[in-house]
Amino acid sequence: MLKTPIIHPELMQALGEAGHGARILVADSNYPVTVKANPESRIVFLNFTPGTVSGTDIIRALAQTLVFESALFMAPPDGKTPPVVNEYRKLLPKNVPFESSGRFEFYDEASGPDTSLVIASGEQRVYANLLLTVGVIPPPKGK
Repeated sequence: MLKTPIIHPELMQALGEAGHGARILVADSNYPVTVKANPESRIVFLNFTPGTVSGTDIIRALAQTLVFESALFMAPPDGKTPPVVNEYRKLLPKNVPFESSGRFEFYDEASGPDTSLVIASGEQRVYANLLLTVGVIPPPKGK
């Protein structure tokens, strides 16, 4: 049996195929996943009903499954950090740096060739998109 909070078969396969430097987009329910993502990326739809599955549910499970080296969030026009991003920060290790970009710059980043996976959530809060870069697991000490 798996010892991870994620049991979705297609999602587990896509996570296993995402190596160091690959990007994973957790998209809110307003994000145009079929037109503003890398056309080669796999799209996994977890947007069962409005609000389900939430972005925080997904980030919480991802943080227990992978190592991340950075996070990029979409900032609204006023430049303020959306409240949901502060929730994401609490779910990821403190050493993961968060950066922001405007909407169209975020679309460009998410459409890049390094985005291997797009997870469509049911998250209804606006500007709840997060682009995560997969990190590496360091070797055991002394190796």
